[in-house]
Amino acid sequence: MPDFTPTPADKFTFGLWTVGNTGRDPFGEATRPALKAPYLVERLAALGAYGVNLHDNDLVPIDATAAQRDAIVREFQQALSDHGLVVPMATTNLFSDPAFKDGAFTSADARVRAYALSKTMHAMDLGAELGADTYVLWGGREGTEVDAGGKLLDALGWFRDSLNYLAEYSESQGYGYRFALEPKPNEPRADIFLPTVGSALGFIATLDRPDLFGLNPEFAHETMAGLSFPHAVAQAIDAGKLFHIDLNDQKMGRFDQDLRFGAENPKGAFFLVKLLEESGYAGPKHFDAHALRTEDEAGVWAFARGCMRTYLILRDKVQRFAQDPEIQAAIAAYRVHDTELEALTGTFTPANAGALKAHAFDRAALGTRGPGLEALDQLTMELLLGVR
Repeated sequence: MPDFTPTPADKFTFGLWTVGNTGRDPFGEATRPALKAPYLVERLAALGAYGVNLHDNDLVPIDATAAQRDAIVREFQQALSDHGLVVPMATTNLFSDPAFKDGAFTSADARVRAYALSKTMHAMDLGAELGADTYVLWGGREGTEVDAGGKLLDALGWFRDSLNYLAEYSESQGYGYRFALEPKPNEPRADIFLPTVGSALGFIATLDRPDLFGLNPEFAHETMAGLSFPHAVAQAIDAGKLFHIDLNDQKMGRFDQDLRFGAENPKGAFFLVKLLEESGYAGPKHFDAHALRTEDEAGVWAFARGCMRTYLILRDKVQRFAQDPEIQAAIAAYRVHDTELEALTGTFTPANAGALKAHAFDRAALGTRGPGLEALDQLTMELLLGVR
């Protein structure tokens, strides 16, 4: 049997807010005690993780003094050094504080927008101090419940101005951040701005430095709206914009559950792992998930181990898929090649267009051909179920 024990070479990461989740939800209080950041680092390292990510206030309380902040950061850095973990990504909490109840960068209150920029720059300083090179921006409060305020176009402009400002700040400080926008179709606002990978990609194209901005898509976010996460990730890869990725799981149509990776949609998780491995994605695989509210601390570490182990199991399945002769024969039969027509359609020239228009197609034959997808899908299921 293959060894599914994770190592730092696998580049698995967790957020302080994930393994540090206390089980609190909108309908119930915490079910397990909070754990200190250095302890989380120690335990993650023991499980074979590569790194740990954080919002600013996951590590430093929002009301900490400068001296308290520095002491907390020193202790955290010592833990990272002692246990060999890195901080590849950082982000800002622009959603918990009541100040952001009507948005941060898109608030109609100029004072809130200014505070959001200030808070983010301080958080960028912290991330750079810890070695992060990717900065994720999740606009969880960037949206509306009521459109009567008429801020939609203004809000997009404020959002754009803020991102341009932060990119310039990063460059001026020599941080070299790559910024990753994290789309989400719904929750916690009634209507969130930039809800999908496609909308975020369109917005990035309007920024002053689009080269510095990419995507941090999340499995649960696309799934909760009934969208295909592998399709969304493929679009980000195709655009050269997959800067970071959040792995978890989700039941369609439910609130944001952040379930253990592969817990609900193993076939979707398989095709995601296949896409990441075969496309050459070399960035961190970040598990933005948390243990069920039912669990004690032992359940937290079972959850973390399970996320990494499932990815490695699916990676092994991807290799088996590529080596299975019957599966590969079915794929070869599915993909029909025609050298003459591919030459005519590859590049436009007037001659190619004329020849293509003049070509006699057997429309009936094209319509009656069965591509064999039922058989191919069954072979995939048999592989995933362990009988191939």
